[in-house]
Amino acid sequence: MKQQVFNPYLPSWEYVPDGEPHVFGDRVYVYGSHDAFGAPIFCVNDYVCWSAPVDDLSDWRYEGVIYRKRQDPGNPLGIRSLYAPDVTRGPDGRYYLYYCFDFLGEMGVAVCDTPAGAYQFYGKVHFPDGHVWGKRNGEPFPFDPGVLTDDDGRVYVYSGFATKVPFPASRWHNLTNEGGVVLELERDMVTIKAGPELLFPVRGRQGAFPDHAFFEASSIRKVDGKYCFVYSSEHNHDLCYAMGDSPRGPFTYGGVLVDLGDLYLDGRADERHAANYLGNTHGGLLNIGEDWYIFYHRQTNRSSYARQACAERLTRTPDGGFAQSELTSCGLNGGPLRGIGKYEARIACNLWSKDGTGRYDVPRPKKRFAAHPYFTQSGKDREGQGDQYIANMRDGAVAGFKYFEMEGACGIGIDLRGTASGVMQVSERPDFSVMNASIAVEQRSATVSYSGRLCIEPGEKALYFRFLGAGAVDFLSFTLEESD
Repeated sequence: MKQQVFNPYLPSWEYVPDGEPHVFGDRVYVYGSHDAFGAPIFCVNDYVCWSAPVDDLSDWRYEGVIYRKRQDPGNPLGIRSLYAPDVTRGPDGRYYLYYCFDFLGEMGVAVCDTPAGAYQFYGKVHFPDGHVWGKRNGEPFPFDPGVLTDDDGRVYVYSGFATKVPFPASRWHNLTNEGGVVLELERDMVTIKAGPELLFPVRGRQGAFPDHAFFEASSIRKVDGKYCFVYSSEHNHDLCYAMGDSPRGPFTYGGVLVDLGDLYLDGRADERHAANYLGNTHGGLLNIGEDWYIFYHRQTNRSSYARQACAERLTRTPDGGFAQSELTSCGLNGGPLRGIGKYEARIACNLWSKDGTGRYDVPRPKKRFAAHPYFTQSGKDREGQGDQYIANMRDGAVAGFKYFEMEGACGIGIDLRGTASGVMQVSERPDFSVMNASIAVEQRSATVSYSGRLCIEPGEKALYFRFLGAGAVDFLSFTLEESD
């Protein structure tokens, strides 16, 4: 690769959650919704696309706006938000973008001759009699489309949302939310040929996956000739998968692919033991050669409305499935980061306070987490520049980074801002049972650089930074330094 790549893998100013990666030609294209930093709701920006060469997942290129909210005839004022989309190459060779406007209860389609847009409105997914799916009482609620054009040219759409539709039935047609569904489309890519058919029941219904019942975030891929369905479970901070021999199932639960708090690893299922702050997540699988990745998103700014794109490499299991990946800072890098150089604190993959973590999808999260560290940036939402950092590290706060190939670094520098007095400890272990560095901090508002000796053996290592003391610091960056 031309350079190292980190999590989040897009620039610090970009907030693209719900990322669906697809290989078209010799490039990987990521399609997602588009949050705005500081917004009070999800997905207020227009769709954008990012792409990278299949042989260099560090070289991401901004493709620009590919579809605007106002292009849909039902949203001329742009007051509705574009939620998680998906794209597929149809049997005719054109590219079809499937989307839903927040909780409107219908699914739109846009089309383009090239994968990077710009897309043009094509129609609404509808039944042969012309009525739009979601406009008749009792129909399953259209939401979070995942789309597959199979090898034989048949096209399948997966959709679903587990929570109760919070709108008056007189206007929203009393739609149902029994779980994830599948439908088949005609070759025109917009007319329903069969379905919707319930495949993934929600919690409490017969056939639901125990402890990981379907919630939302439908995504579909083929893996070794089988159909792999990726979704967010009832816990709403993980991505799980299920495998089937047919696009219409039945599907067998496979396991967790990634969890925002690294839960379920080492038997840790209790949210009180989460190694990062929790919220929703959504993504899909990417296959390049022998490598498989899971794309997902993380939360920032102590909210659920400024989410960023991340990815992790997956390990296959002997039964043809996948093992759960832990959160890392190196993601798409293909291995650990270099143990020499300067790194932004924003690439931390673990973050917690002395009181642990919590869920951002709760009432007034900024007030609830006022004493907790968090990822943020200065100013308002913008494109083309950014200064993201970890804010509000108080006594006992920890930021973790995984992994680095350590060989030769014997010094460490940190850049901090704020008003505080204490020490920044550095350890290769999350419990700080090994102390690799300890740096005294006397901070008075302006950005200050500190340095200290780093004692660490060669090898692949994590680095955890813990602030102990009075006041609070913003953690901007750190530098791993060679000897003179």
